[in-house]
Amino acid sequence: MTRFRDKYDTVIRDALVKRFSYTNPMQVPKLEKIVLNMGVGDAIAESRRIDSAATDLTLIAGQKAVINKAKKSIANFKLREGVNVGCKVTLRRDRMYEFLGRLVTIALPRVRDFRGISERSFDGRGNYALGIREHIVFPEIDYDKAETIRGMDIVIVTSAKTNAEARELLNGFGMPFGL
Repeated sequence: MTRFRDKYDTVIRDALVKRFSYTNPMQVPKLEKIVLNMGVGDAIAESRRIDSAATDLTLIAGQKAVINKAKKSIANFKLREGVNVGCKVTLRRDRMYEFLGRLVTIALPRVRDFRGISERSFDGRGNYALGIREHIVFPEIDYDKAETIRGMDIVIVTSAKTNAEARELLNGFGMPFGL
């Protein structure tokens, strides 16, 4: 088991039970999955860019990235249905906890001019979305070998029913809320 999984089982779960006075252990919020998404709009012109993005996302996640295709054509963006436009990875179980550990302890502190992440990015149902402008903050990506610097979206899906429960859960993991 990973360090963050142990921390959840021993410390965070008990703190959540005290804070929200749950009666059933199944009511305690937990992480369900983490989804990493990287949109590659310039892949329309050069198709090899999507392969580069998928390789980088695979290195970051430790799991093979899936390439997304456009669902419908949009003439203003010169986009046709079926063209590769992005890639994503869904992490669960131990890989999810391991990634969250690297995100909180290594990647977020390396973000330039970092003053914490926004508390307003909860969706009302206990899920948190976070955008990173430079994927090179992860140590797996070699800055010199990176073709271009891309942004990525990270969505943390929890079983919490409210934003307050999800915020306490992520606070237990050490998420640096600041804004």
